[in-house]
Amino acid sequence: MEKIAYGGWENCYQLANNQIELVVTADVGPRIIRFGFIGGENMFHEYPHQVGVTSSDEWLNFGGHRLWHAPESVERTYYPDLESVHVQEIENGLILTQKPEPTTGIQKQIQIVLSSNKPEVRLTHHLINHNLWAIETAPWSISVMSPGGTAILPLPPRGPHPDFLLPTSTISIWPYTNFKDSRLRLGKHFIMVKQDSRSTSPQKIGIFTSEGWAAYANYDTYFVKQVPIQFDGIYPDMGTNFEVFTDNEMLELEALGPFESIPPKGKIDHMEHWTLVPNVSEPKSEADVFEATSHLL
Repeated sequence: MEKIAYGGWENCYQLANNQIELVVTADVGPRIIRFGFIGGENMFHEYPHQVGVTSSDEWLNFGGHRLWHAPESVERTYYPDLESVHVQEIENGLILTQKPEPTTGIQKQIQIVLSSNKPEVRLTHHLINHNLWAIETAPWSISVMSPGGTAILPLPPRGPHPDFLLPTSTISIWPYTNFKDSRLRLGKHFIMVKQDSRSTSPQKIGIFTSEGWAAYANYDTYFVKQVPIQFDGIYPDMGTNFEVFTDNEMLELEALGPFESIPPKGKIDHMEHWTLVPNVSEPKSEADVFEATSHLL
């Protein structure tokens, strides 16, 4: 671990092993602003005019990886995370802790543990309730991916009719979801969403997948996000645990946990396991995805 300046923020921390590195911000956040192979491209998007900013009257995306709480609403979701965060060093990692949000009474915390010798990171996200009453919410972790790549959402295992009579998943759509959009590819085993800087209209889709992972392919690398599944939970947005949002600047690879009631001073957790897979081209077919991810899952 090393304390560094990054993009105009004076107080950032870099974690690295012999393969990968990540950078977290301490002046704003909690946020992981960079993740990639050492000396390689940042798998996360950065907004150039926002990097280094610590003061604004509006919520700023910044890019990188962040923690939210669902369901989404303007009043509760877009609290501007512009205050400094507390950074605690732990074995092979860091804990980032935000001050409690005055508008919601929720405190966000991200624990990061870097593998000592593999291109892998384990994250535990915490939502802590500082209200005097219980609240119900769901953890929602959002990775803002760099432009030009393809998101991959795996569908549940396939099976023939009439052996399988009941549905195994849900797909959620928004009023602006467009199935005719060329960025969206609905396959037998995967849903793929391409980030395209020429497409100015927002696009979003959500699914519940029992596979417990999603990925983003860019720069001849797969970023794979694995999340434990709670089959008895009620998930936000009509039952989704993974969502993809994209516009002309970036793509968000989002994972959600089920709704839970958090008692006063209590917390809920949301875990993620990140892996970078090098030397794999952007998928042109479902067979390409199977080949790139089969040894991981």
